[in-house]
Amino acid sequence: MIKVILVEDNFFLQKALEEKLSNFSDIVIKDTAQNGEEAIAILEKNHVVDLILMDIEMPVMNGIKATEIIKSKYPQIKIVMITVFDNDDNVFNAIKAGADGYLLKETKAEKIYEAIIETLAGGAAMSPSIAMKTLKLLKNPIAFETESQTELVELSTREIEVLEHLSKGLKNKDIADNLFLSTSTVKKHIENIYRKLQAHNRIEMLQKAKQNKLI
Repeated sequence: MIKVILVEDNFFLQKALEEKLSNFSDIVIKDTAQNGEEAIAILEKNHVVDLILMDIEMPVMNGIKATEIIKSKYPQIKIVMITVFDNDDNVFNAIKAGADGYLLKETKAEKIYEAIIETLAGGAAMSPSIAMKTLKLLKNPIAFETESQTELVELSTREIEVLEHLSKGLKNKDIADNLFLSTSTVKKHIENIYRKLQAHNRIEMLQKAKQNKLI
């Protein structure tokens, strides 16, 4: 069974989503939440969840902030944004936060189901209009940069050394041997680099490092 959490502040839209997914016997709605804060509280009690369908515009805590927090704590949980908004800023910020897919609420039940299966298989399910915006984003990421991303990021000398080794594709153990450190120390440095660069995976980390002229 595929365990899903729905995060949607509109009661009627939440029920509509539940109804759409009720057609598929291998999906179980484990829980529902009306904002990002509620979703995080649910996961703190039990994070045995496969996927979250996350709205963006919600009170208390929006879906993008919630995605960023959930991905940092539970990276194994897949998150698909499902929203009426497809503007460039939302698409960019959702991807930056670590979203695994992005659907519009008008998407039909069969397509939502296919998107869930595709995402759990490691894909990145997106509505056609979102896919076009994402392609545009990948072709010209600088155009979508925000001021917060251009702020100076400072790393220690040791963190830059670790970063340079990472850019060469070396594993943690090899980096530790080269720098005469323990693997746990290297891991701690990498965690600090992720945090300072606000990155969610190595590709994003190296991309941001290059943007900040750290490597």
